[in-house]
Amino acid sequence: MNTLPTADEATAVRRARVVVRGVVQGVGFRPFVYGLATGLRLTGHVTNTGDGVVVEVEGPPAAVDLFCSRLLPDAPPLAVVESVETTGITAVADSGFRIVPSRAGGPVRTLVAPDTATCDDCLAELGDPADRRHRHPFVTCTHCGPRFTIVTGLPYDRAHTTMARFPLCPDCAREYHDPADRRFHAQPVACPSCGPRLRLVTGPGVAPPPGDDPVAGARSLLAAGAVLAVKGLGGYHLACDATRPEAVTLLRRRKARGDKPFALMAACVRDIEHLVHMGAAERELLTGRVRPVVLMRRRTVVRDAPRTLVPADAVAPGSPDLGIMLPYTPVHHLLLGTADAAAPAGAPRLLVMTSGNVSGEPIVTDDEDALERLATLADAWLTHDRPVHVPCDDSVVRVCDGEPLVLRRSRGYAPLPVTLPVPVVPALAVGGDLKNAFCLAQGDKAWLSAHVGDMDDLATQRAFDRAERQLESVTGVRPTVLVTDGHPGYRSGAWARRHAEGRPVVRVQHHHAHIAAVLAEHGAAAGERVIGAAFDGTGYGDDGAMWGGEFLVADYDGFQRFAHLAYVPLPGGDAAVRRPYRMALAHLHAAGIAAGPDLPCTAACPPAELTVLDAQLAQGLNCVPTSSMGRLFDAVASLAGVCQHVGYEAQAAIELEAAAVTAGDVADDPRYTFRLERPSEPGAAPLTAVPGPLLAAVVEDVRRGVPVGVIAARFHLAVAHLVRTVCAAARGATGLRTVALTGGVFSNTLLSSACARDLRTDGFTVLRHREVPPNDGGLALGQMVVGARARAGTG
Repeated sequence: MNTLPTADEATAVRRARVVVRGVVQGVGFRPFVYGLATGLRLTGHVTNTGDGVVVEVEGPPAAVDLFCSRLLPDAPPLAVVESVETTGITAVADSGFRIVPSRAGGPVRTLVAPDTATCDDCLAELGDPADRRHRHPFVTCTHCGPRFTIVTGLPYDRAHTTMARFPLCPDCAREYHDPADRRFHAQPVACPSCGPRLRLVTGPGVAPPPGDDPVAGARSLLAAGAVLAVKGLGGYHLACDATRPEAVTLLRRRKARGDKPFALMAACVRDIEHLVHMGAAERELLTGRVRPVVLMRRRTVVRDAPRTLVPADAVAPGSPDLGIMLPYTPVHHLLLGTADAAAPAGAPRLLVMTSGNVSGEPIVTDDEDALERLATLADAWLTHDRPVHVPCDDSVVRVCDGEPLVLRRSRGYAPLPVTLPVPVVPALAVGGDLKNAFCLAQGDKAWLSAHVGDMDDLATQRAFDRAERQLESVTGVRPTVLVTDGHPGYRSGAWARRHAEGRPVVRVQHHHAHIAAVLAEHGAAAGERVIGAAFDGTGYGDDGAMWGGEFLVADYDGFQRFAHLAYVPLPGGDAAVRRPYRMALAHLHAAGIAAGPDLPCTAACPPAELTVLDAQLAQGLNCVPTSSMGRLFDAVASLAGVCQHVGYEAQAAIELEAAAVTAGDVADDPRYTFRLERPSEPGAAPLTAVPGPLLAAVVEDVRRGVPVGVIAARFHLAVAHLVRTVCAAARGATGLRTVALTGGVFSNTLLSSACARDLRTDGFTVLRHREVPPNDGGLALGQMVVGARARAGTG
């Protein structure tokens, strides 16, 4: 809104107060304002406050108008301007334009920028022998480097970051105070004279490499097959040479990782083109400012590549994808030799880069903790003395039908807010127990935390505590309502109840929250209903069963369960999740199909366990009913002989997808179908999708020796056909023509693409996740718009 006073254009001087809100601190916005104002010969000043960037400008009305009009379109590259509020004030006839010290106090309404990959200008300095920052591991400017992970308070100034302990040397101080310099008010600015120091620490029995260059020493250790703990922006990584099978196997064994894929870091795009299928969207993600881990379909045949560019088989066994990222800090560039005119001898070109933590614990950020907690995992530590204030794992993204699909929203994305289409009261939604991320929100803004982890570990719960307090401090949100999952046993819910302090705690059904998250992402208005397909492994249902194959007709205010996968027993709870053969046997039992000894699931089950399991299924002992689509994927993976034991979440489903990918184009098989059972009375109960016919077809094909890939592909097509059929029935019953696809099962791009293609052919509008994960990492956003909106009384 512009309320500048009118004036006689011939003699008037106009003064305006401008408040710019959004991501406008730590991104070079004040230097930009300074340059814009002085270029237009305006007087006044600019400062950071908790409310945003506040500017006063004075001069000819036309120049003031031009200044205000250019704040949004000409903003610095890392800025996200959300609003520009202009009011007219009395002219004071000051002289010059200046940056004044930041003002603390008052409400916090500004937004902290995420961490950003090293920019081209800084990379050029890093590799220039004539530059004073040549090979400086912490080169940065207003356009790149650490932000969120070093912020200790607002407004964003050096004193409120972990760089406060490093006084600027005269050269850096001169740059910092020079409006014409790229480092004008760049808070992390430093150089070899005044900045953080990199050092290499070796563990017991590891001889320190010769020389005093920590990077050269780290390279030589990696070349010798060592595992290194490398301190990054948001914590430590564990790294090894990805092309050395013995090094990768060593890291996998030390971390007790099972077959869970490792992420790779490559020196450049050219070094991975022979490994994966890479489109324009993947290339843009790899080389952009965020630089997440990008999951890409691996090529089945790798030809004409040197050994130094072929990862060991142990990097990602059984996965259809490779997860790859490019260097995003100066330390990474130095390790991989990309800052040098020619790659140094012995510099690795492909590194395993996995989170620096003991399995199940949060990422390590503290240096003393790293030396202690990673002592059994790492041979040496490449560390430095700039503290990490906010833990932040790497983000993970894949591309589905040409669009990014965020699977883990963390470094580079957090803490950018999501704009809500419905207002909420100040609230905290605590998310789920797996892949936990929580959400703070107020009004039309929701801040999702960085990835926290699985809440079954005490260290992760403590990390949740710290992260929640920190996000409150930088958002200014003081929750009046807490929102949790409906599961009475979730640790996240227990945390909310312990910290309620008299505030209401609202419970939201798991799959309703998933669908609401998609609606919020796409800006759906209040009252806008959709058909939601919510497929995952486990979610507590309103009837006490474990849901997970759900078709809900839903909006923010409520839902109707239109259809679901038929209940089958979940024998032994988590034991069935860890051993897919138990789910296969449970599904066969429910379908009345004999589990002969020739089937892979029967052969995988030890005889003593099989006897107990038969009795358990017959009597229903310790068998919670489940409608989970994730567990059906497990069952088919076991029946087909793909996976009988899992060492990480969704392993069986991932390997089943990998098998389907190898089959290429496979036609629909009418035997692979679900039987839809309708309630005896219209409206009395939801439709039930019974997988018995499909399972019978799988068993028949297994016994006929049909290739595993063909069985897997036919199964994927059958699930897509089920989605198409049920959504058509829901449209007939409700008139709705929009479908939301959500839940962790839709991280499977083969399934997601097939469903979206079929639904669009039938005239549906299809909503899928883009900004937040379809898995439980996005759950808190849906909890927020359901639970906090209801408390706001706007429904």
